[in-house]
Amino acid sequence: MNVIEKGKYIWLLMFFAILLSNYMLYQTNIGNSLLPAKTNGVVLGSLIDLVIMLPLFFMLYRRKFTVKTAVFLCAAGCILAKFLIPNPLLEPYAVITWAGIAIEAAIILVELTLIVAFVRYMPKIVQRVKLSALPLVFSFPKAIDEYVKKNPIIHIICSEMLMFYYAFLSWKRKPSEGITLHKNSSYIAFQVMLIHAIVIETLGIHWWLHDKSMIVSIILLLLNIYSIIFFIADIQAVRLNPLQVNDKSMFLSLGLMKRAEIQFENIESIDEDPVTLKEKLSNDTIDFMARDLEKVYPDYILKMKQPVKVTLFMGIQKEYSNIAIRTDNPLQLKEILLNKMFNT
Repeated sequence: MNVIEKGKYIWLLMFFAILLSNYMLYQTNIGNSLLPAKTNGVVLGSLIDLVIMLPLFFMLYRRKFTVKTAVFLCAAGCILAKFLIPNPLLEPYAVITWAGIAIEAAIILVELTLIVAFVRYMPKIVQRVKLSALPLVFSFPKAIDEYVKKNPIIHIICSEMLMFYYAFLSWKRKPSEGITLHKNSSYIAFQVMLIHAIVIETLGIHWWLHDKSMIVSIILLLLNIYSIIFFIADIQAVRLNPLQVNDKSMFLSLGLMKRAEIQFENIESIDEDPVTLKEKLSNDTIDFMARDLEKVYPDYILKMKQPVKVTLFMGIQKEYSNIAIRTDNPLQLKEILLNKMFNT
């Protein structure tokens, strides 16, 4: 782990240190015994911690600074203060906490407006997807972005809709033509094994917990059901969406976990050196390799001229400068890449 990565996790450590110290101060007997008779200064310090320092450390950890994120996190810090700090101690600063709640409510209202717009345009989105030649995991998010403002909540809803579609409605579809990533591995068998393990764990632990804590057992049951649905959907998405290309781009996906559109003109070089391929992948490299219990290595690493935006689980998007790929037909992939790169 390099120095930059270590620094990143220091901010996360500071985040949890502030959160834990404030919890212990107000929610434990030891903390209560340490509070002075006049608590206004201590409470003000806690508000600075929760409303300013926590958002700052979180954004430093994520390395993503936006006004919207800062406002959202500060408002969330006000709400957190409402739960952590007892009402009698927080009373002199009630205006601050209620302002945070009001801001958070306004943000939620805006998000709900976007969701309403999403539902309103759904027929047009479905029609656009049907007319698109792109794989569904690409055409559906693209169609949504055309009609609804890009937003993390919309990305999450899109991701969940894809999951339920592949889990329940995709069984009559046939795989598209393209280069597969999974057939020379035990990826699907490994996913099926995980499903069996979750089912067995659910049957055993759920009944054991049922008498001890019904709420915990129900939460665990729902999480396990969600996990099973996700793994089934991921298997279908892997089967039905091989690597595909058009004149300008390559559409690369590995189930529902990651996907990226790679433009051929943005590829700087193809690294196929055996020594390099067996080295540990750098932090700015995303891999598209079907993994199971065995150690696998990429066939090629594509070095990009400009970072490529990759969509991950729950619609989270990150940028990477290198793309590591392992397919069932590496020679065919190389031929396609060289042909498209020199003809673009």
